[in-house]
Amino acid sequence: MKILIIVLVLIALLVLSMIVKNVKVPAGLGVTDGKLAPMPKSPNAVSSQTDDEEKRVEPLPFKADLAKTVEAVLAALEAYGDIKVMNKQADYIHAVSTTARMHYHDDIEFYFNEAEGIVEFRSGSRVGHSDLGLNRQRYDKLREFYTEKN
Repeated sequence: MKILIIVLVLIALLVLSMIVKNVKVPAGLGVTDGKLAPMPKSPNAVSSQTDDEEKRVEPLPFKADLAKTVEAVLAALEAYGDIKVMNKQADYIHAVSTTARMHYHDDIEFYFNEAEGIVEFRSGSRVGHSDLGLNRQRYDKLREFYTEKN
């Protein structure tokens, strides 16, 4: 009986920890010296700024200018659905996607590198180890919507 209580307490603590991680915005998001946050060790994130080939995605090309590029990214986010823009600056967007089944929050970031003419991208899960490829799938779909937007 004592072991059962210990197991139940540990499970409750694990669930509580996951809930807290899911609702709290991770530290380190944003742009520092032209770089988005580094990749976690877990396989549940992708970025255009990583050297890890398994987590690497290509940056998006700029549209005609910064304003058109930002407009196209916002339109892609809207077309994707279930994504809320949390922070929009002149050269940066942070958005959050909530998964349908488990309501996990994934952070999506865009850094508009005007000097290079590219949009750097990062998408990462807040909770769990594997995302079963969801962040890469999200990138692919957002890229498709972005490319369609003239």
